[in-house]
This record gives sequence, structure tokens and C-alpha cells, in this order.
Amino acid sequence: MDAMTDKNLAGAEISEVFTFPDLVSREFLAILLTIVVLCLWSLGMDAPLKAIADPNWTENPAKAPWYFVGLQELLVYFDPWIAGVAIPLFIIFGLMAIPYLDSNPAGVGTYGFKHRKFAISLFMLGYILWFALILLGQFLRGPNWQFYWPWQDWSVPKEAERKLWNLSGIWSYILIMSYFILGLWLPALIKPAFYKALGFARYLITWLLILLMFSLIIKIILRIFFHIKYILITPYFSI
Repeated sequence: MDAMTDKNLAGAEISEVFTFPDLVSREFLAILLTIVVLCLWSLGMDAPLKAIADPNWTENPAKAPWYFVGLQELLVYFDPWIAGVAIPLFIIFGLMAIPYLDSNPAGVGTYGFKHRKFAISLFMLGYILWFALILLGQFLRGPNWQFYWPWQDWSVPKEAERKLWNLSGIWSYILIMSYFILGLWLPALIKPAFYKALGFARYLITWLLILLMFSLIIKIILRIFFHIKYILITPYFSI
């Protein structure tokens, strides 16, 4: 019995490591590597500093600093108060709600993907989406904030998008209601254990936030590839 216990303890010890020095040393090496890469990059590339602002000349396209270009890109797809206020608030609220929505203790204290496949994949999707907006606005938006593919020349001006069209009427409401109803119902139907584990309130909030994130992706695709500006127009806001 004692031999078996010692063997189990030995196996448990093999699967665990101390934070210091095992983890800290690796993080320190990663920091050093990052600093070296940034130093080499800064030596080979000039900082994007420009001339002093001239009140008689307006830059075209006029872009915000790179960390705000994602918000500037959102203005293409939504009304200003939705792009600049509502969406950032939903992002902040969603990040703050994660510890309360995902209380599953599986994987706590470990660094791995297998215990948190869904949560990690979903978080990384949102993380990548934000940087995709930054890259889209920084490198694919040319003069007059028109969309340019990488192989297109910015010196050739594009006219304003005149082929944009909007969805309107009862079909807009049917489409949006169907998206949210099916988005809330299908996961509970396919994975009833997931619904039972979260409960009604946490399940509703979780999937509403997920559906809102995916709706942003859908809206970008509809605008770029199908030239749809708004899918719902009301006297108060348009989305």
C-alpha cells in the first residue's frame, strides 16, 4: 500500500512544477527575446513620425494612432455612437463578466488548452478580431477611407461607394430575430449539458455576448463582399 502511495505521489510530482524558478525563468527568457526582437526591429525600421500638422493641408486618409484605428474602422459599419460607445462598453462588460459566467474550476492552476478548449478558442477569436480591425484600418484603408486590397494602388483614387444598399422593411426584423433566436436555442438543443451547467441567466448572457461578437464579423463580411451598408434602419439608429 505504501509503495503504491509513493508511486502515485511520484507521478503527481512529475506533472507539477514550481512557479519559481521553472515558470519565472521561462517568462524572463521570453521577455529578453521580445526585447531583442523589438530592438532589432526598431533599428531596421523608422518610426512613423510625420511633419508638424499643417492647418492648410488635411492628410488623406487621416488615421488615428494604431491602437485606435480599430475603433475608427468600426465607424464604417455602424453609427458613431454604436461604434464608439456601445461596442467598447460591451467588450468591457464581457471581459468583466468572464469570472462570473465561467465558474468551472477545470484547468485552474494549469496552463493548457485541453481543459478550456471552448473558452480559450472563443477568447482568442475576439482577441484576433480586434487586431484584425486594426490591420484592416491601418493597411487596407486608403484615400477617402476607401477599401483597397493589398494589390491595389493607393495613388489611383476610388470614388465613394455608390453601390451600397440597405436591407429594409419587415425582413430586417425577421432576419435579426431569427439570428438571435436560433443562436440562443440551437446551442442548448445540441449541448443540453452546457445549458444545465450554466443555468438560464448565465447561459443567456454568455450567448448574447457571443452572438454580438459574431454579428460584428457578419457585418464586416456583408459590407466588404456584398456591399450591404445597414441591415436595419430606424429613426434612432442603424446597424
